[in-house]
Amino acid sequence: MRHGIAHRKLNRTASHRKAMFANMAASLIEHEQIVTTLPKAKELKPFMDKLVTLAKKGDLHARRQAIAKIRDKTAVQKLFEVFGERYKERNGGYTRVLKAGFRFGDNAPRAVIELVDRDDSAKGAADRARHEVELEAVET
Repeated sequence: MRHGIAHRKLNRTASHRKAMFANMAASLIEHEQIVTTLPKAKELKPFMDKLVTLAKKGDLHARRQAIAKIRDKTAVQKLFEVFGERYKERNGGYTRVLKAGFRFGDNAPRAVIELVDRDDSAKGAADRARHEVELEAVET
């Protein structure tokens, strides 16, 4: 019987799972849309929704709880300053999972997980800024 067994293990140890979801949440906050496998996306959805709920609270204790979960201060700053305001009137359902076919190589089901009402310009913005800085360094 499967009583009291709530989440997928994803063939990883508990510490690996915890670190993986922290990294995936930080990437989702930064880019507002990421592509991953379907089971990982389905497990990340409640993890991320709880972080946005903490951001809506906005107090110091909630900020410290978010830092303890994702361990990326810049991501937590964006989470509280941008997403806390964006979803203030929304009661849950901050992320969506869209199926995206199958991965070449191992045929794993892929999915896109994105924030609802996301900013389209945020996707890859940090990568573009980093690339521009590198180009400026090469030119000088």
